[in-house]
Amino acid sequence: MQEEMIDVIDENGIKTGEILPRREVHKKGLWHRIIIVAIINENNEILIQQRSHKKDKNPDMWDISVAGHIISGQDSLQATIREINEEIGLDLSEETEIKKFRYIFSFRKEEFVNENHIDRQYSDFFILRKKGLNQNVLKLQEDEVQKTKFVSLSELNEMRVKKILVERDECYNELSNYLK
Repeated sequence: MQEEMIDVIDENGIKTGEILPRREVHKKGLWHRIIIVAIINENNEILIQQRSHKKDKNPDMWDISVAGHIISGQDSLQATIREINEEIGLDLSEETEIKKFRYIFSFRKEEFVNENHIDRQYSDFFILRKKGLNQNVLKLQEDEVQKTKFVSLSELNEMRVKKILVERDECYNELSNYLK
């Protein structure tokens, strides 16, 4: 599989014009954009995924519904639709589905993972309400996702306390406000 090419941005979120392979962006600790999506069913439960044990960052941990890099030439919404399709096998490219995405906010974060992986990311957070979604229709990308399940907000918060959920406090706090 060809490595994703990423638009490098500056500390203010503006594209620099430089496009580099994902691995190089992380090795150099360059700013780039990602998307984060919380998918919520009609029971106000949040779809979460358990990350693959093969992942270099947060292996085996539970995470928000979908998260991923915005590849060069895509906007946040295009990346959101692509990542949902890749990671959990849902095709949401129809016009009616696209209109259901709700952009919540963007934030930036820096994290030193290891000497070859420094994250400097602007994250664009979306919420998608999806009726009738069940785990039987999901096709998980094995290199990315081991399992999925739906959890209530209180279960999500318990997982945060137990530190078995990838740290995305900005998103979880906003999600809590959204669901209350």
